[in-house]
Amino acid sequence: MTDNEPADLVRIARDPDVFEAFYREHLDAVQRFVARRVADPHLAADLTADVFLAAIDAASSYCPDRGSPVGWLMGVARNVVAAEFRRQGRQRQVVRKVAGRRLLDSDSLGRIEERIDAERETRSLYAALRALRPRDRALMELVALDGLSVTEAAAVLGVKPATARVRLHRSRRLVQSHLRPSRPGVEAALTPEVPS
Repeated sequence: MTDNEPADLVRIARDPDVFEAFYREHLDAVQRFVARRVADPHLAADLTADVFLAAIDAASSYCPDRGSPVGWLMGVARNVVAAEFRRQGRQRQVVRKVAGRRLLDSDSLGRIEERIDAERETRSLYAALRALRPRDRALMELVALDGLSVTEAAAVLGVKPATARVRLHRSRRLVQSHLRPSRPGVEAALTPEVPS
């Protein structure tokens, strides 16, 4: 399944072969999304699995005119990660003890740790992103980090594309003003050429 076949997305809930193709095609993108937001490899593995479970549950809600399948999946991932952050205050210890740690072998744990290490600099960028309002931060993440177009990110967040463009421009300026000049790689990540 590719993004050129959005009609197949609704079939992931009932056709294991379609789900497997969807999972394989989007696993790296979901793992990158999660690894930028959490530092615990066990939690990252759990959240990645939760994203795909949520995608199965929500497959019937996919609407092709609101964006591509990957844009829709990033919206699902964003909701899953946000829900986990809300739960952490109340349930962090329980979740860590119960969640699928026993399912990770040393190779899987090593790959997740490598992914987390690869995203370490991106996580440092979040210190500058804290200056933004949550809705503006979410927009910047979807465009600059997750590679969605401004139009797709606007659809995920439920705003007009023109509004998203204005917010994105203001947010980029604010974040860049908080970054140290010695971080050109991080600054460049904030200002990619993004098609609308």
